[in-house]
Order: sequence, then structure tokens, then C-alpha cells
Amino acid sequence: MAPRTSAPVRRRPAWHPATVASVAQETPDARRIVLDVPTWPGNDPGQHLDLRLTAEDGYQASRSYSIASAGEGTQVTLAVDRVEGGEVSPFLVDAIEVGDALDVHGPLGGWFVWHPGRSERPVQLIAGGSGIVPLLPMVTAHAEADDPAPFRLLYATRTPDDVFFREELDGALRAHAPLEVTHVYSRRAPEGSDAPVGRLTRAALEQAVLPPADGALVYVCGSTPFVEQVLRWLGELGHDVSDVRAERFGGA
Repeated sequence: MAPRTSAPVRRRPAWHPATVASVAQETPDARRIVLDVPTWPGNDPGQHLDLRLTAEDGYQASRSYSIASAGEGTQVTLAVDRVEGGEVSPFLVDAIEVGDALDVHGPLGGWFVWHPGRSERPVQLIAGGSGIVPLLPMVTAHAEADDPAPFRLLYATRTPDDVFFREELDGALRAHAPLEVTHVYSRRAPEGSDAPVGRLTRAALEQAVLPPADGALVYVCGSTPFVEQVLRWLGELGHDVSDVRAERFGGA
């Protein structure tokens, strides 16, 4: 049994100067961005931040982004998906460079979080596309703590090329037996796979997630239409809506 952890650390949100430490292509339409934030107080798995860009003429634009890292330390990892017609995400995906300066406000959010050792209840994660970002720190924290709580992840993407954090997910699977991952591909499955291709259905959701009788905590993140549909299906399948936590994202 995993040891009980101490009470959560209370970290006051504040604005922090940040510098881009590294950038890497995450998917064809997304970029992983690691920020050096010297005054960052750390954050819990599932939290987010506000990122603010300032142009040379003084114009500012800010957006909220989930954090793909967690714990103590002064580096913060983001993974940003390009939103066509967006104001901020195209710049972050296509133009930002190592050494660029920006500001971040956080850490934010105390409801959409999970900590190892605080509960023996099973956990069901459901992600659509870049909705995996706030769920990845939960997966890695679960694996690193060797937490015995059953963990399942249902991850819906268009193709295998659109999967975020494949190496991290594969590493967590190798490190920790209570983790199960189900991928659903709407356009193209991996070569040699006999998995059906198509959008997530209620039947596929029911088959992949923990049954309502298990009393799992459920975390859902993705686009607004994806999240609303999943929440509707979970209710129809008998899941207790008070055990479901959801985060939605839109334009950026």
C-alpha cells in the first residue's frame, strides 16, 4: 500500500518572468516548450497557468495552458497545439525560440488535480487530442510513486502521429503495472493494427473505461464538444457525475 502523503502544499499564484529553455516538435501541429522560471514555486499534477506575450510595441496577449510537468523545480513544460486563426498558439508553435522571454501566472487550479498516496480509489483519465497535457503529470506521478491505485487512460486522437507524450506514456506503462492505456484513432490506426478506426462512440467508451461500480475518480479533458459528449455518455452509463472532473479548451 502506498504511504499517505502530507497535506497539499499551498502555492500562491503570482506572475513570474520566464525564458524559453528548449522547444521540440511534439506532433505535426504541436510543440513542446520548456520554460525556465526561476521563481516558480512548483505545481501539482493537473494544474495550469496563464502565459503572457508582450510585443515590441507593448501589445500583450495572454492565454491559459495546462502544465505537462509537476512537482518542485523551476522548469515548466507546456505542449501547445496550433489553433488555426488563433492569436497566440500559432506563434508558440511556429515562431517562439530558445531564449525568448515571456511571463507566466500560476500555478492555477486546485480542483482538477490528483496526488499519489491520498486515495486508494481507482482513477479513469479520458483525453481528446491535446487534452492529454494535464493528465500526463498524473500518469507520471502515479508511476514514480509506485501508487497501487488502478489507473486507466482512454486517449482519442486522429492518428498515431497526433499522440502527445508517447515516450512518457510508454515509460509509465513499462514502470507501473496498474496503468492501462486504450487508444482510439478517428482517421488512421497504427500499421498492422486491427483496431477499428472512427470517432469515439458510447460503446467504445463503455468498453474502455472502468465500470461505474468501481467508483473511480474520472478526469476528462479535451475540446468543448468532446468533453460535453463524454460527460453525457458517462451519465447515461451510470457514472456518478460528482466523481467526474472536466476541463475544456477552445480557441487560442
